[in-house]
Amino acid sequence: MLIRGTQAAPNEGESGDGRADAALVAKICWYYFREGQTQDAIAQRLKMTRKRVNRILGEARESGFVQITIADPAGQRTELEEKLVHKFDLRHAIVVPVPMGGTDVRSFIGAAAARYVAACLPPSGSLGITWGGTINAAAQNLPQRSGDGTRVVLMSGGLAESAPINPYDNATMIARALGARCYYLTAPMFAETAELRDILVASEPVRSVLAMVPSLDVALLSAIDLSEQSKALEYEVISRETWASLLEAGAVGDICGHYLDSAGKPLRHPLVQRTINPPIDHVLQIRHRILAAGGEHKVPIIRAGLLAGICQVLVTDEAAASKLLD
Repeated sequence: MLIRGTQAAPNEGESGDGRADAALVAKICWYYFREGQTQDAIAQRLKMTRKRVNRILGEARESGFVQITIADPAGQRTELEEKLVHKFDLRHAIVVPVPMGGTDVRSFIGAAAARYVAACLPPSGSLGITWGGTINAAAQNLPQRSGDGTRVVLMSGGLAESAPINPYDNATMIARALGARCYYLTAPMFAETAELRDILVASEPVRSVLAMVPSLDVALLSAIDLSEQSKALEYEVISRETWASLLEAGAVGDICGHYLDSAGKPLRHPLVQRTINPPIDHVLQIRHRILAAGGEHKVPIIRAGLLAGICQVLVTDEAAASKLLD
């Protein structure tokens, strides 16, 4: 289903001719078609009658506002998107509605990011990815592409134990969707010591895969937060002791293994010295860098990534976008 519309009006109401504005129509269509919410639930959420919701959905179908797939991320921007682009000097911003009913926001951010990647990744292009639940959601929503010489490069090491979200699984799913050749960092996410990290990075094939990063066409990046809700804690990617140490050092999270402070400056920390990942200056050389992350608990690391200039495109949700603009 494609939800498309014209430039959103600044408020969620009726336009002068009695018709709902594009932003309201898009939100109702998203909740109904994408999230599977009932018309009653939508009416309660948006404080309107069920009859009005039903009428707007009917008009959206008849007018062609709703088509086959979910909104083209390169289409018309909402007011939040325009403000994000202006404030952080971005190429694009994509803001999805906050999910209803406790649905994981990563699913919808990942779906929007997947469509954006599909639109901007050139034929025979190269895509670098990091790890995380949003990347996993993107992998599940990428449109299928026949093999055309595309390459997928995993820019993080793997996890020794199986976890709900595994970097290798994400890379494999994305490569299958794109009909691509996949390149893994065949090393752990963190080495036991800084010295062992240097040895692994200098070895083949780790060295060759890391060398691909600066010339990648597109990177799809996630943001790993250090809140109490952090999946890095939940999945035991880092220990609680390491988590506390990172917080004490001023870290707000990491992007592609680079831990940043609230001003977007990379931190020196023992964990950083053991992380197997591309240097940040190599990441910054990637032509098209997309950060897909949302949820209010991730706002500090998203803001840090924006201040650091790590991404040129942000895919997030309404709640996080509003906090970023505060």
